[in-house]
Amino acid sequence: MIRVLIADDEPMIRAGVRAVLATDPDIEVVAEAVDGRDAVELVRRHRPAVAVLDIRMPGLGGIDAAAEIRDTVPATGIVMLTTFGEDDYILKALGSGAAGFLIKSGDPGELISGVRAVAEGAAYLSPKVAARVIAHLAATGAGTLAGRRSAARRRVDALTTREREVLAFLGSGLSNGQIARRLHVVEGTVKAHVSSILARLGVDNRAAAAVVAHEAGIIPPQPSQP
Repeated sequence: MIRVLIADDEPMIRAGVRAVLATDPDIEVVAEAVDGRDAVELVRRHRPAVAVLDIRMPGLGGIDAAAEIRDTVPATGIVMLTTFGEDDYILKALGSGAAGFLIKSGDPGELISGVRAVAEGAAYLSPKVAARVIAHLAATGAGTLAGRRSAARRRVDALTTREREVLAFLGSGLSNGQIARRLHVVEGTVKAHVSSILARLGVDNRAAAAVVAHEAGIIPPQPSQP
């Protein structure tokens, strides 16, 4: 059972997230928080596998809450819920320890996929979030869209063939175990590849590596979950 905490200052959003997650018999919502401070305290109390946080909340926001959860309860994975127009917040959240990023108006199935992926130690960027991050980086002086894509492809080309395969699956939201099964190798081998990929790309976490994978255009069609 995947135990989940939901944090959002809007009761209707919390109710909607809970209703979507309730459709998956393997997911249990164990607590609801009204802001970031409440979320941190409830995560400490309930130790959920995943905390689904609104990226902007009064008081302690989702980004700061995610960083505090990462430091105090590192076993809890973070999924950020965002709206269009919050691109700056998404970029900040990439460094806060969040592993999943979803648009509130997205497909409900993405919420379940994201929670499952993060619970298994993977990173998950909804396609809409990935596209907006890449476009926002290009629009804010971080290089033109074409330039960033070319730079990402050069970074990816510097990886080994197997590392590129692993990065593509990582960017699709697969965990180390799922990647290992698809490549018919042991999980430890995938873990070593992921560590090498992060170092070679110069990124701190799987979510940031997933952004590079999306920029480079190497994400394969999403396979069915086992």
